[in-house]
Parts: sequence; C-alpha cells; structure tokens
Amino acid sequence: MPAASTTLRMLAVSVIASLTVTGCQTFEDAGVAMGRSELVNDLAARLDRALELTYSADYQLPGGQRAAIVQAQDPARSTYAYPGGRLIVTPEAITRCTTTGARPECTLVAPPTPGSKPTVTLFGEANRQGLVTPPVVVGLLTAAALDPQAVIKQSDTTVAGHHAACVAVESSSGDFTACVTTEGVLGSFTGPVDGKPVELALSDYSATVDEGAFEPPAGAGVVDRRPGGS
Repeated sequence: MPAASTTLRMLAVSVIASLTVTGCQTFEDAGVAMGRSELVNDLAARLDRALELTYSADYQLPGGQRAAIVQAQDPARSTYAYPGGRLIVTPEAITRCTTTGARPECTLVAPPTPGSKPTVTLFGEANRQGLVTPPVVVGLLTAAALDPQAVIKQSDTTVAGHHAACVAVESSSGDFTACVTTEGVLGSFTGPVDGKPVELALSDYSATVDEGAFEPPAGAGVVDRRPGGS
C-alpha cells in the first residue's frame, strides 16, 4: 500500500475524533459536526481507495498546461507529473526530476519507510506547480470541517465522463471547490493552495498504466543520493 494511504487514513481518523469529542455541545451543534465528519470521512475514504488502485489520470491546468497522476500496485508505486517536473515514488527510491532545461535532471533519495507517514514537503513542488494532490485536498476539508463558520455545500457532476461528488467550501481561510469521482480520483479543484490560486480538472482516466511512467525521463541526468548510491 502506498505510504500516502496511511496519511489519508490518519487524517480521516483525526477529523472524526476531533469532531465527535464535543464536550458541552448542543444537539444542533452535534448534528452539524456529525454531518461534516461524515463528509470528510466519505471523501477521504474515496481518495484512500484510489491509492490502492492501478490507474492513470490526466489533468488540464490553466494556460493549456497539463499534469498527471499514475499509480500501480504489487509493488506500490506512483508518479506525479507537472509543468517543469516529475515526482516518482517507488519502493527503491523517491525520484525528483526537473524538466525545464534542455536535459531533464533527476535526483534519487531514500524511499519512505514502509507504512510511515510521508513528509509534508514530499508533494510541495507538485502543489506549487498546480498539481494538487489528494492529501492536500483532505487537509483543506479537515480545516473546513473544524471551522464552525465554514459553509459546506454538496453537489454532483460529471468530469471526463465520470460521476463525481463535489463540495463547495466558503471559509475565512479561503473558498474552494473539490470534486472526487466514484472511483476515488480527484476530479477537479479550484481554490487557493498556500496562498496561490490553483485550478485543475480531470481530462482523461484509464485503469491501465505505462510502466515507463515510473522511470526517469529518457536521457535524464541522474544523481543517486541514497545511502550507498553512486
């Protein structure tokens, strides 16, 4: 199971625990908390299930740019491709690549410890370049669920031919809309991430993958910084 799956489960559990330990709540307050906890738990569960699937998802970004998430199992591995770079996570290494120059450059570091919580910075560059990852979406939903002033509205839509459940959140920390498909794939997102406006939408989904997606780009310069690496 991908390490990110553990993170999503921990986030969902922590939200449920925080919202159900209500102290001196009124029945009305408890009802609001339960509704929010169920919403976060449902979306987190969908995203968590997707982390255990094999699939390829392509995304459309503003300005005609594109991004992609590719996952496969046995062994679990994933790739996040975004403008200017690529993040590859396999049992052998975490590979970060920059693709802005004439020749791609990649750096290999030690992989996550199996079952451990990934660091916050693991997806940082992908998020900055417009590819919002599922853990970030779960974190935003968590913050909204814990905000008593937040307004959360649900709706349904179709993204790239796939049914998706959506939430529109209005809160003091920023408004956003997120949609998750029935398969558990992030269907779309619009809103600020770390103060930067982000927008993406699923353009294509497949239950198959290209195994080459888990390798550095062809012709890339590779620096191995793993213990014992060359």
